[in-house]
Amino acid sequence: MALLAPTVEQVRTAAERIKGRVARTPLNPVDAGGPTWLKLENLQPIGAFKIRGALNKMMAADSGALAHGVYTASAGNMAQGVAFAARFLKVPARVFVPDSAPNTKTDNVERLGGEVIRVTYDEWWQIMQSGGRDSERGMFVHPFADTDVMAGNGTIGLEIAEDRADVEAVLVPWGGGGLTCGIAAALRAVKPHARVYAVEVEGAAPLTASRAAGKPVMIDNQRSFIDGMGGKGVFTDMWPLSQDLVADVLTVTVEQVAEAVRLIAQRGRAVAEGAGAAPVAAAMVHGAKLTPNKGSLVCVVSGGNIEASVLSTILSGQLP
Repeated sequence: MALLAPTVEQVRTAAERIKGRVARTPLNPVDAGGPTWLKLENLQPIGAFKIRGALNKMMAADSGALAHGVYTASAGNMAQGVAFAARFLKVPARVFVPDSAPNTKTDNVERLGGEVIRVTYDEWWQIMQSGGRDSERGMFVHPFADTDVMAGNGTIGLEIAEDRADVEAVLVPWGGGGLTCGIAAALRAVKPHARVYAVEVEGAAPLTASRAAGKPVMIDNQRSFIDGMGGKGVFTDMWPLSQDLVADVLTVTVEQVAEAVRLIAQRGRAVAEGAGAAPVAAAMVHGAKLTPNKGSLVCVVSGGNIEASVLSTILSGQLP
């Protein structure tokens, strides 16, 4: 059965379900070469948007599904979201992370009571592609290719529409696509003229490569300090949703993302990780071209879980 994007009713149900357990994050203005609004998901209790989808998925499940706990595969932020939700629901959580996952994120998982299991990057990728692991007990929470997860993410779109009635363009980092497609599905229903753009980093841009090929393709992705995005390919389930919901893909360089991290810190007084800063980098490059009708340009700052040493390197004007 094909993976479906969430309906606006499912997104509204998710908003009610997770209300009071996640932050209703602000939209703060910043000059990013032009008027820009930052949707600060770095202010969530786990420092990232993933808490929305994880909570919605797990709270929607019946007690039988959670009887043996939950597990996920994540580079760090969904791992924290699942651990947070598991602690709230009083069930055990296990998270498989690639061996390159930053300690900032894995330490937070353990602080929240989750068990961290490091595996090779290829094994981690396979768990996501397979939708779980045969040897594992418990409910698998997919980090992006799940309608309930996307519905939770889509609550960001509802909040943007409520706070900026004139929203014209929304820039979202593309990791697996669950954030971008969830927001786009919600906005299509309540602000049909708003366009949602996926943002990728050069050298790790599977959606850009897939669009050029007209089908999902695998790439040799280059790893960088931007650990929350840039996988090896677009999942088959996510491909049709991306075709239907995403207006276009914008690519930025690693250097531009580092510049955006500095801008967010210096002008926005906020801390963003690489993936969270990527939309701001795209706004700095493409600017007014994205809002020909002079509507609001919104960048989703997806998270702020960046290693202190990486942040200090960037703020000193160097590239990690």
